[in-house]
Amino acid sequence: MVTGSELLRAEIADENGPFLARELARLGVLCRRIIVVGDDPELLEAALKDGLEADLCLISGGLGPTHDDRTIELLAKVAGRQLVVDSELERAIDLVGRRYARNVGTAYHAYDEGVRKQASIPEGAHVLGLAGTAPGVALGLDGCVAVALPGPPYELQKLWPAALESAPLRGLLARVPPFEQRTLRFYGLSESMLAAALQEAGGDGNGVAVTICARDRELQAELFVDPGAEARADELVAALTAAGPDTLFARDERPIEQIVLGLARERGLTLATAESCTGGLVGARLTEVPGASEVFLGAIVAYANEIKQTLLGVASETLGRYGAVSAECALEMARGARRALAADVALSVTGIAGPDGSSADKPVGLVFLCATGETETLGQEIRFSGDRDQIRRYATVAALHLTRRLLESSDFESKTLALSGRR
Repeated sequence: MVTGSELLRAEIADENGPFLARELARLGVLCRRIIVVGDDPELLEAALKDGLEADLCLISGGLGPTHDDRTIELLAKVAGRQLVVDSELERAIDLVGRRYARNVGTAYHAYDEGVRKQASIPEGAHVLGLAGTAPGVALGLDGCVAVALPGPPYELQKLWPAALESAPLRGLLARVPPFEQRTLRFYGLSESMLAAALQEAGGDGNGVAVTICARDRELQAELFVDPGAEARADELVAALTAAGPDTLFARDERPIEQIVLGLARERGLTLATAESCTGGLVGARLTEVPGASEVFLGAIVAYANEIKQTLLGVASETLGRYGAVSAECALEMARGARRALAADVALSVTGIAGPDGSSADKPVGLVFLCATGETETLGQEIRFSGDRDQIRRYATVAALHLTRRLLESSDFESKTLALSGRR
């Protein structure tokens, strides 16, 4: 249950529901519903009553000091528990507030009522700690475990391990039947083809549940296998893999940027990027991975043509004859980034994200990519559909996958992949 009227007004997007559902799936717990509830007390109370009918009810948001933060008081009411002030928690919240005021250079005006409100928890609840000033709590009830976590995704994710270690949730998870989870991830395969392969293989069931999810043109198939159904799972894995063997790129949930960095690290290679239409998104994805600095040297965001020329060495003749959105420009951008940043491998992105800037022969969504090493070059031309944000995201993911393909080449050190071999 995700709370907050700002979610209903679309001021922010919900990240907590999907995160918690993924975490539960890894633990073998089926998430039946994700609901979003505003701060209206009657609706919130009704949703809590409904949520406590489940074995596990996870709640995010509404734990702050303001008048519309009502989760804890209503959880206590619905659960039939008294609210009690945890004095140790009260001191910890007060200390966090004072430390924050000192760090930002402002005077701390103790708001005793707000601190006390956040330190008030349902009787018998387990405190999960603090990630900000809002504590998480776990509450064991007859037939249900309720866990309330802060709304900011960073704070929720920071407290999630503590929730898993709490006595109420440990007891519930101990009752989860054993299972095996298998993951297949594809890039370049359509969702309909994967669905057809599953159907032709007889579909899921018989101890194997299969989910297929598409995101940014990647496909992820998850198989949840009951004890004794391993042979059936083997059959389904073989059928799904056969639908696009060249498109299967991982059997785990590591993001593509982590895979690319891992491949480069294994080969002792450094990476650099040259980006135009993606505006640094490829570099941002790479640097989200801890330890990226071991491999990733830097990025040149060459949005304007003069920057492509001065920093990347793209020839004026190339721009004049082929244009900035071309395979030729992408090649010179990649080579220029490799040279300027002294990298072993560089990748480039140039395209038209829209909504304007297109022409009859170069429509919105046209993107050229290039990944190059000392003797190896792989290029790709793609025409994406979607809005500006989607095109930029798709191009970012495509650039990372192109680099993965280059790094995965069995004879990477000597193989030359021609630009004319785009697909």
